[in-house]
Amino acid sequence: MIVVVFEGIDIMNNIKERFLSYVDIDTQSDESSNTYPSTSKQLNLARKLVNDLQSLGITNAYLNKYGIVYAKIEANCEEVKDKIGFISHMDTSPDFNGANVKPRIITNYDGSDIVLNKDLNIILDTKTFPSLLRNIGETLIVTDGTSLLGADDKAGIAIIMSLVEELVKHPNIKHGQISIAFTPDEEIGRGTDNFDINEFDADYAYTIDGGEIDLIEYENFNAASADVEIHGKSIHPGSAKGKMINSILVAEEFNDLLPSDMIPSKTEGYQGFNHLHNIKGDCEHTSMQYIIRNHSKELFEKQKKDFEIAKDILNHKYEYEIVTLSITDSYQNMRPYIEKNPRSLNRVVETYNKLNVPFKFSPIRGGTDGATLTVKGLPTPNLGTGGYNYHGKFEYVSLTQMEKMVKILLELVK
Repeated sequence: MIVVVFEGIDIMNNIKERFLSYVDIDTQSDESSNTYPSTSKQLNLARKLVNDLQSLGITNAYLNKYGIVYAKIEANCEEVKDKIGFISHMDTSPDFNGANVKPRIITNYDGSDIVLNKDLNIILDTKTFPSLLRNIGETLIVTDGTSLLGADDKAGIAIIMSLVEELVKHPNIKHGQISIAFTPDEEIGRGTDNFDINEFDADYAYTIDGGEIDLIEYENFNAASADVEIHGKSIHPGSAKGKMINSILVAEEFNDLLPSDMIPSKTEGYQGFNHLHNIKGDCEHTSMQYIIRNHSKELFEKQKKDFEIAKDILNHKYEYEIVTLSITDSYQNMRPYIEKNPRSLNRVVETYNKLNVPFKFSPIRGGTDGATLTVKGLPTPNLGTGGYNYHGKFEYVSLTQMEKMVKILLELVK
């Protein structure tokens, strides 16, 4: 168990009430939308956050036309200090129901299986989710099994807002300028499309968007998406011999030409994958959507080449352009950029060491707003929220770890 001692500050109740009020607002993003933000309901949370910040005396907080909330806490010391930023995203994943969230609080968790929904027989069990055993003695917040929780990333928002509140309440904590931003549409890869680094005005920043709080993350996947179109030939099945080419079966052929062991269910750590996340078709035409991920730039480029090779093999076999392929890069691994400018990483490591908080570096098996911002020139490692099992009904968060992360950030800004 991680122990952080920060005398005289009790944050638990405030952060709990903030988090519960945020998950009550449905903020799912929508990849099919062309608007910014992709869903207007994200603005409901954005406006609340502006009001909450202004009620704390942060009168410069505002919501811009792209649905991004910006705010600054001015430096309260004469010493010149780094300008530090904190960022979390407001949207929740479109992968699972995000409406009508019914959170339940479990105090002093005892290590047993948690029945989320007795009627639906939905159980958060320690065999499937052994991370629970690391949460014994902590206060947890779980779902009722019918929705995701929204800890990704409303736990991060609650942590940042509680940090702001503590700094306002305790002006004796001396700090440099602190920049705050809450972004929409991170879950669909658009969170920083319209992010203004100059307006944000920080030397470096941290996304508060990870899992366990002992993980410091500064490397992530290189990412791309692949759209595959299979153009078959539909003929009446009674007279189809030698004529019909079933696009669904060709789609199977295409997928079989890719490495069978490079899929999410067979990879971990630094291992990359190709993930077929959507397929729709009939005899005449089938569409397939993949995401391509790898930490290694070299292996990432090889994976994309595998798609081109599969296309060429099938087009040669069927003697016409039966397969068309479009690959679009999404984001890059931030590690090379952080290593060139390591101040953000060094500062958080020094903070953990000062508080005697154990930590480890962990590769992000995904991406964050911080990865894109880092490439754009704002170094932005990722820190944890105490959340687990994101994007589904088994999502939960440790309120105990959320409180500890606020205390870590209070030390970090000094």
